[in-house]
Amino acid sequence: MTRSQECGSASGTRPTLTKERALDFLLSRVQPIAETESIPTEAGLGRVLAARVTSPVDVPGWDNSAMDGYAIRHSDLAALGGRLPVVQRIPAGTTGEPLAPGTTARIFTGAPVPTGADTVVIQEVCVREGDEVQIPLDSKAGANIRRAGEDIRTGAEIMDPGTRLAPQHLGLAASVGVADLVVFRRLRVAVFSSGDELAMPGEPLGPGQIYNSNRFTLMGLLAGLGCEVVDLGIAEDSAEATAAALIRGAEGADLILASGGVSVGEEDHIKPAIERLGTLELWNVAIRPGKPVAFGQVAGTPFFGAPGNPVSLFVTFCLFARPFVLRMQGVSGDLTPRSIRMRAGFDWPRPDKRCEYHRARIQPGADGEAEVIVYPSRSSAVLSSVVWAEGLIEIPPGQVIRRGDPVAFIPFAELLH
Repeated sequence: MTRSQECGSASGTRPTLTKERALDFLLSRVQPIAETESIPTEAGLGRVLAARVTSPVDVPGWDNSAMDGYAIRHSDLAALGGRLPVVQRIPAGTTGEPLAPGTTARIFTGAPVPTGADTVVIQEVCVREGDEVQIPLDSKAGANIRRAGEDIRTGAEIMDPGTRLAPQHLGLAASVGVADLVVFRRLRVAVFSSGDELAMPGEPLGPGQIYNSNRFTLMGLLAGLGCEVVDLGIAEDSAEATAAALIRGAEGADLILASGGVSVGEEDHIKPAIERLGTLELWNVAIRPGKPVAFGQVAGTPFFGAPGNPVSLFVTFCLFARPFVLRMQGVSGDLTPRSIRMRAGFDWPRPDKRCEYHRARIQPGADGEAEVIVYPSRSSAVLSSVVWAEGLIEIPPGQVIRRGDPVAFIPFAELLH
């Protein structure tokens, strides 16, 4: 059975997939963007590198001092009893004269080691008396010198395509003099929310209405991934409005993301609209919260639909939309969020038949050791629980947890960037 057959055709039956099989399927459907642009290095934070970066220089460019101290010829120590005249001073940013035999140079961190010197002795072990300094005879030869090219050699490949640029990458590029980087263009993601019950903050609430928190959560999550967000607003609960929003998204974006309307109720119009306008390739995933996860295509544009309950939206975005977005952006490598084995500070006596992702945080246990506690409610409507939490715990299907058992804790730092 192929993945496409397993997930069903537009008109076939779609079995409920495990999280792992669903994610494998989603990532197999990614078509990364190909367009690139050149940007200043300082503007590269969060962008995805499209071209390999090669160093045009050695780093360091010359032998330099790793410490504040005294540059010497090591062979002079025994000959002169360690007492040497200080004949020059070499701060960082200057170049000293060649070191004459039987002399020393006061040198500072980062300054070029003068020709003839082969050792730097740290200032803390030396005793300066006027124009002379007493240096310990047991000082190690060759110490405290950073050699030219010790970090990076000219021509070395220092960053690969597919790297999502963090501050340290920008610093590394700058350290070899690279002023511009070739990156993939930003991913354009169209976002809309479904529901007549939704109102925007600042508007008065009508009977039965709630404020549209999902719009802000989704846009924030996408902004955190460096996406360009196309806001399609709120789609009313009708087949026509849902179809119009999908068509607008397909015309102006690389990916469409919707919240709400993905279940099978009479007022849930996403599924029939996708099937009418394109193809629905994935439907149910065996997780809690967030079982109804929709994925398909509208006019060749991928579509991802998340449940309307705010916690379900948050969890399904982190587990499925985030890796899909990163791969579309051109990010290479393993996208699996890393989990930490932690001690459970709670009991979980009634497990679900699905894999559960519950909101959790770390606190000291009675013995002072760190343990994980969970939010007391399983409700997927309690958005404040996500603010309370520091991450999610993964509970395999049918697993009972007793206080003290090991659990897998996924910090939000692994899910939101």
